Amino acid sequence: MSGQMIVKPSAEGLAASAQAASRKGPPPVHLWNPPFCGDIDMRIARDGTWFYQGTPIGRPGLVKLFSGILKKEGDRFFLVTPVEKVGITVDDAPFVAVDFDVSGEGKDQSLTFTTHVGETVPLDADHPLRVERDAATGEPSPYLHVRAGLEALIDRKSFYRLVDLCVHAPVAGKDWFGLWSSGRFFPVIPSEDLP
Repeated sequence: MSGQMIVKPSAEGLAASAQAASRKGPPPVHLWNPPFCGDIDMRIARDGTWFYQGTPIGRPGLVKLFSGILKKEGDRFFLVTPVEKVGITVDDAPFVAVDFDVSGEGKDQSLTFTTHVGETVPLDADHPLRVERDAATGEPSPYLHVRAGLEALIDRKSFYRLVDLCVHAPVAGKDWFGLWSSGRFFPVIPSEDLP
């Protein structure tokens, strides 16, 4: 070895790199392809809480900074900067949609969600709704596409509000219970599966 010192990735180093990269707007994560530097002990829980070395990250600004350099490749999640890429653990989805606004009514309504890190995301063709149902219980888990394969789990209170906006409409010859946003119908559950 030629005397090079190998530096282990750290949350502090990632934060400094992310802050430098985001000074001119959202970091262009999609353009970065740095070498993989290993995994870091960072985890995003199902409720959106970020943990570093088993301890919750209590600074919202730091969580927002890290969420801006998040990237998904296949089934894995990474924090990336122009010079390093580290693997992290995500229990479910990296974001949680905690609220939404509605404008218009019926087929003309548009919904805009807000994530736990303050990002706003419209429900539209580029940001569709996906609902997974637990095979055993039938309980739904609704997700909103945020960006580049990253999704937000829609929290329970917001999902109950969504259900109040749902109507029945045909999709591919089958009736679905779902909702309209941005000129599109987003199916939630087949009408025949409702109690």
